Amino acid sequence: MNDGIEEPKRREYFSAEELDGGWISWDLKDPTRFNSFIEPLTVRAEPPTADGRPCARVRMLPERKHSNLGNNVHGAVTLALVDIALFAASHQFGSLNAGHSVTLDLSTQFVGAGRVGEPLDAVVELVRETGRLIFLRGLVVQGEGDSHIVLSFAGTIRKASQK
Repeated sequence: MNDGIEEPKRREYFSAEELDGGWISWDLKDPTRFNSFIEPLTVRAEPPTADGRPCARVRMLPERKHSNLGNNVHGAVTLALVDIALFAASHQFGSLNAGHSVTLDLSTQFVGAGRVGEPLDAVVELVRETGRLIFLRGLVVQGEGDSHIVLSFAGTIRKASQK
């Protein structure tokens, strides 16, 4: 499958195994890193926006360990999903290799509570890409047809320097 992700570098750091339904695993090979707290993660390409911009979906499965005292998904977990999703989606778009790119900014608006025990998806669209920057936006959603909006976001990634 040609998913637009640079295979050698991606496979050096991430599991990147093909799964059912067009999903690809997106788990760090080093389980001592922060990402492991919200893994397993998966990513897949979604149909482009109406005006042709690429989209991707990044999914986690929230458990009790991801909950707050209200038995909803903790906001910090949702924010972590979004930050990781910016990179997973950008890889899916072919915009990044597995270098040391960084999040420059991330703006979020919590809209509803995330529910434990059902998939939590960050749907990311590419707004614009320049030589050094990637501008992205999206929603974190749950439910049939993405009917439950948890959070909206916009973020910018600075690509790694070419060596």
